[in-house]
Amino acid sequence: MTDIETMDREALAALQLLRFKRAVTTALKTPFYKKRLQGVGIRSAEDLKTLEDIRKIPYTTKEDLREAYPYGLLAVDKDDVVRMHASSGTTGTPTVIYQTQHDLDRWTDLTARSLVAAGCGRSDVFQNMMTYGLFTGGLGLHYGAEKLGMLVIPASSGNTKRQFQLMKDFGTTVVHATPSYMLHMYNRIEEMGYSLNDFKLKKALVGAEPHSEEIRQKIEKLYTIDVYNSYGLSEMNGPSVAFECTEKKGMHLWEDSYYLEIVDKHSLEPVPDGETGELVLSILIRTATPILRYRTRDLTSIIPGKCACGRTSRRINRIVGRTDDMLIINGVNVFPSQIEEIIMKMTEVGTNYRIIVKKEGVLDKLIVQTEVGPSIFSDDARDINALKNRIAENLRASITINPAIELHEPGMLPVQQGKAIRVVDERRKPV
Repeated sequence: MTDIETMDREALAALQLLRFKRAVTTALKTPFYKKRLQGVGIRSAEDLKTLEDIRKIPYTTKEDLREAYPYGLLAVDKDDVVRMHASSGTTGTPTVIYQTQHDLDRWTDLTARSLVAAGCGRSDVFQNMMTYGLFTGGLGLHYGAEKLGMLVIPASSGNTKRQFQLMKDFGTTVVHATPSYMLHMYNRIEEMGYSLNDFKLKKALVGAEPHSEEIRQKIEKLYTIDVYNSYGLSEMNGPSVAFECTEKKGMHLWEDSYYLEIVDKHSLEPVPDGETGELVLSILIRTATPILRYRTRDLTSIIPGKCACGRTSRRINRIVGRTDDMLIINGVNVFPSQIEEIIMKMTEVGTNYRIIVKKEGVLDKLIVQTEVGPSIFSDDARDINALKNRIAENLRASITINPAIELHEPGMLPVQQGKAIRVVDERRKPV
């Protein structure tokens, strides 16, 4: 654990202000922020006297980043840029992030710090099952693991049989994957001729898609391993914005490198610790692409109090949803995470599910498709209907909507090799 991870809050605040001023100086070199900041009277970093003055700066949105594409947010000479990453979004203009070698080194330091927090070390064999390429998930932790001295297997995503072979042959102890892919792999172990006894797996680092505590516990129980949650987004470099320590009581957000705000999703005013709101982040350590007060659209809360591990960076709860993925079904607000939390508590439910929303006449219809054990389908049809009713009742008690339930045998629902597509909203399809 480094000194910067345990520095007192007063010293940390002084460091944040110093680094925020540097970030503003850098931002003023870009066409986008020069206009944006001067428009609110900020012509130099000295116009920020305290951390409270940061609230003078307008929020930055994904739409702003798209409008600045491709070079509107570049603050250094292009010759100094050594890498770029782009958002993994499927529609519209991508958001592009540039990095100098200095920026990459800082990011690598954070990913190495995150791995240490989760109990990883030099003796571990690290199998990275995240996609490599423009997506930041693969390369992000790869370099941190190498810096830490772990043996790194850059397996990338997919090709499940090969993943198992690598895990067995090289004694993989730590994997990095999406939670949905961890569940998918478990369903394929016996089919591909392996058993859990073939592996030396101890830890899984999961991220890239929101998931419930119930999903984490399910993975831990299935594999008999520790599972650590993480948070990152490409606009803030990628993995290792926040990471769980071995206490597993929230994710430490590395406040020496990111300035954290939680705001009400409607008023955009700050909310108290413990109250859920939208996460707003400013990156304090990147010179090529400065981003200030970025609205992530992710909903979380700050966990009050100190962590037993001794780190002083505040912790955030797991992401409970996004301001832009909320489903409005016949006037009722529903987050997919609410549905996941309920169904994953039920022992009869398998490892894959999907939420379908469609129009039925003038009304919205919610359909929850979930895999269940094959034995369910060999039982009396009355048992199948009883399970459907129990799932529907549990969901209705939480979301106040009566969903249609469809049960499927294991492996029958679609599986994605990258981020899981849990929601299919057919109302959004073009007419």
